[in-house]
Amino acid sequence: MSHLLRWCVCCAFAVGLIALSATETNAQEKKEAPIVPPREGKREKVQIFNGKDLTGWVGHKQYWSVKDGVIVGKNTEPVPVSTYLLTERKFSDFRLVFESKLVTSEMHSGIAMWGRLAPEKMDKFTYAGHLVMYPSNYGFHDLYGRNGIHSNADAAKKVGKQHDWNKMEILAQGNRIRFVLNGHLISDWREPEPDRIKEAPIGLQLHSNKEPQELQWRGLELETFTEDKLLTVKE
Repeated sequence: MSHLLRWCVCCAFAVGLIALSATETNAQEKKEAPIVPPREGKREKVQIFNGKDLTGWVGHKQYWSVKDGVIVGKNTEPVPVSTYLLTERKFSDFRLVFESKLVTSEMHSGIAMWGRLAPEKMDKFTYAGHLVMYPSNYGFHDLYGRNGIHSNADAAKKVGKQHDWNKMEILAQGNRIRFVLNGHLISDWREPEPDRIKEAPIGLQLHSNKEPQELQWRGLELETFTEDKLLTVKE
């Protein structure tokens, strides 16, 4: 086989893999999901961050700190596996309103939920479950599972801020996740495989990265079993 012919075959194979990946993502997007109603439980506002220290949270101490009422996730050496600052308490249905800022690097972060700790993935504070990603890449991801399960990047990037504070609202009820970014409803999505949903810690992500990075969070207002209503959407 000539070098030119081998090159053509390799290119065709690569294009086929890309097309297959796109087809699988589209199939997940189009798969009709059942409607699981909101779960019943005690409605209460939960102070998950006291503004002073990391009481109620667990994670690698070298990455996480609090400064001036802000949670800081920061690394100077490479982070080999995405790691998380996790609430000690577990949640299923909730509303989380918060602000977050990507300070250094272009790597995305996110809020993890509905999953579990996955120490078998080489970090005792890494996470397997759902991830609401922002700001370099927007969408929902199934960590250590199906990977990309929902994309909302085009709409989100129109209203998101890359290196400034973004205000976000996540409303998780039943198998439904709604995501609001700076007053705009970006996603209204249902998990097509509800058995994957677990009562679980909520995690702040410091993504695996060879480069230094810093992310910040503030606000972090959480309410369990809340009303079926978005609070931060602009009229």
